[in-house]
Amino acid sequence: MKKSIFLLAALLFFPASSFAHTVGGGGFIAGLSHPVLGLDHLLAMVCVGILSAQIGGKAIWTIPLTFVGVMLIGGILGMSAVPFISVELGITLSVIVLGLALAAGKKFPTGATMLIVGFFALFHGHAHGTEMPTLVQPAFYALGFVCGTALIHLGGVLIGYLSNLFVKGPQLLRFCGAGVTCVGLFLLLG
Repeated sequence: MKKSIFLLAALLFFPASSFAHTVGGGGFIAGLSHPVLGLDHLLAMVCVGILSAQIGGKAIWTIPLTFVGVMLIGGILGMSAVPFISVELGITLSVIVLGLALAAGKKFPTGATMLIVGFFALFHGHAHGTEMPTLVQPAFYALGFVCGTALIHLGGVLIGYLSNLFVKGPQLLRFCGAGVTCVGLFLLLG
């Protein structure tokens, strides 16, 4: 617990370290750990999981699956050197928008949520696709990154599900969404 708090504090005080878009080596473990070590990725992906749990039903798996699938498309575009405008801005905006969606505390339509999540997943994927050709083992890195992303989504789903077991759980998630939005704004301005 103390290590987690220390890591979060370090990332908040040194925001440049939260952007995990400069990878020097590759492999499954590097890809698996990448979404966890990048604060922007971590927050966006946890929010995707929580939002899908709040909507419920098929959204619990369709929304995270949309993110992962479209992220792979973005990665392929990045590997193919298809230019994107303001990739880091797109990633940072995903943190802000997904945090705002949590803060709203509403059940959004599944289709609209899938579109928004898919749009932002392109930026997340593109950022990593542009790195992969320089990695030692890009295929293993991509597999690790997909697995890491899916696990974070699963953690978000679990958080969203468990929050409904507590009277103040949904309210706490709204506050967390506001906090995620603030971190996104800090990353945007920092």
